[in-house]
Amino acid sequence: MRLDKFLKVSRLIKRRTVANEACDAGRVLINDKPAKASTAVKTGDVIEIQFGVKSVKVEVLDVQETVRKEAAAELYRYL
Repeated sequence: MRLDKFLKVSRLIKRRTVANEACDAGRVLINDKPAKASTAVKTGDVIEIQFGVKSVKVEVLDVQETVRKEAAAELYRYL
């Protein structure tokens, strides 16, 4: 699954266009490397998102095309 779509489905970022812009700005890292929005996300990847001075680091536990709002947090684990 594409990185921008995973960020939206998992609700780490609210909208896909915002996820796209964050990737283009270099604020999203996968396994400590800058990632484009089209980068493939797979189980076990570590994603780090930088929001200004705050940084969020999560590990991908599952990849699904669609998920209910209540189950979105089961797709990742905070590190």
